[in-house]
Amino acid sequence: MIMATDVKTRIVSDPGILSGMPVVEGTRVPAENVLIEVRRRLPRAEIFNTYPSLPLDGIEACLAWERAGKPL
Repeated sequence: MIMATDVKTRIVSDPGILSGMPVVEGTRVPAENVLIEVRRRLPRAEIFNTYPSLPLDGIEACLAWERAGKPL
């Protein structure tokens, strides 16, 4: 498993999970999908309903990962 350089972002990439697509740690939720929903201005409650396995800090983790330039 490859961790993002800033482990606080909690975005990981593992070839065995969604072919290595960056996901929120401990889930199969693609970080990019969460960011798309945020850009669409979807309410946070709706994002969590769409991705029930997303942890409470998952949206913030995706935003921090994006601000960091999406490192992996």
